[in-house]
Amino acid sequence: MSLIRVSDVQIHSDSDNGEGMIKYTISGEGAGTIFIIDEITGDIHATQKLDREEKAYYTLRAQARDRYSSAPLEPESEFVIKVQDINDSEPKFLEGPYIGSVAELSPIGTSVMKVAASDEDDPTYGSSARVVYSVLDGEKFFTVDRDTGVIRTAVADLDRETQDRYELVVKATDMAGQMGGLSGSTTVTIVITDVNDNAPSFSQKLYQFSVSEGAAVGTPIGSVIANDADMGDNTDMSYFITEGEDGKLFKITTDAQTQEAVISIKEPLDFETKQVHTVLVEAVNKHVDERFVDLGTFHDRTIVKVSVTDVDEPPLFYFPNASHNTLEVQEDAKLGALVGVVTARDPDKDNVPVRYSIDRATDQEHIFNIDPVTGAITLGKILDRETAGWHNITVIAVEADNPAHANQSAVSIRILDVNDNPPELATPFEASICEDAKPDQVC
Repeated sequence: MSLIRVSDVQIHSDSDNGEGMIKYTISGEGAGTIFIIDEITGDIHATQKLDREEKAYYTLRAQARDRYSSAPLEPESEFVIKVQDINDSEPKFLEGPYIGSVAELSPIGTSVMKVAASDEDDPTYGSSARVVYSVLDGEKFFTVDRDTGVIRTAVADLDRETQDRYELVVKATDMAGQMGGLSGSTTVTIVITDVNDNAPSFSQKLYQFSVSEGAAVGTPIGSVIANDADMGDNTDMSYFITEGEDGKLFKITTDAQTQEAVISIKEPLDFETKQVHTVLVEAVNKHVDERFVDLGTFHDRTIVKVSVTDVDEPPLFYFPNASHNTLEVQEDAKLGALVGVVTARDPDKDNVPVRYSIDRATDQEHIFNIDPVTGAITLGKILDRETAGWHNITVIAVEADNPAHANQSAVSIRILDVNDNPPELATPFEASICEDAKPDQVC
């Protein structure tokens, strides 16, 4: 079997002496339709345009016969017609759309992705199928390897926060890029992924809140938030209150969903002690990128001022010994004798005068009296320690101009013993004597 190119197809028999006594015929693929043969010369011609990319080979059989008897003059010969390639197919990107990604701030030359174009021309014949690549649009930021189609970064300052994606147009040209080559193009989308290169940042450098001094421990007083231009886990942060006297009064928690810092009361607040507290709140990134540690860009601070508002509080009792509100009096004290003095005062700034009274449910016999102005407790009845050694009463203090503001305190009164009882025999005793007994005589 012989291989013949379509451009120079001719068959010839060794017995052909040029006198026209031989007739040539062909059979097989496309014989009589795509290909015809000159019976005298043996020249084979194509009757239509051939497409190598559609069919590259045709197998035919040739026969030399006697022109008059049609008898074969020699065995049938098989041959192949190969369609010679011309550069009529442009490169095509078959795997698109292309989407790749690269981290922001990646070094120059970082590989992003690879594109590939195919050319249906014959890769074994000339340069028709030899493809080279170039960037038509976006070459400032990315390059493509001429031979491999690998796309790499061309700059080191890609910033996701400035631009989070790029659209490139990559061209593939056959004929190794020579003049006259055909080309095709594709669009490549490159997504810039985030790295933690931005610090948290408070939009305000000063936050002001107010809270009542009567607010319970645990009460939220407000929230602050630091913004982070990064995305995903890179925006996660923690908040802290710096140490200091004021900082001990508050605690801060982070809302995992909103990334807000909620400030709440940790210790009771007192308007009369201090009206304004100042704390420093710090926001810190949870996930630190070691490449940017030296930049110190992982935290920010803001000032929070908390104003404590006044509450009209009831009077507070004060005792010499804070752990014991106990008074003592001797049991032989006279009526009206001073037992002791209780003291209460209005803790508010106005310091309203206080009035005192005894809760008679705790002193139904009116054993004690109290001066409503001074708080002096005096005896209302004679005491007897042997009857009751202790008395527990409740003293009430109210603001003079607002009886609704009241407070009360238990007061224990200890009765001190005095020697006011003669000795007594524990049990009765009886004795007997003989009527006629003599002195010193035992019966």
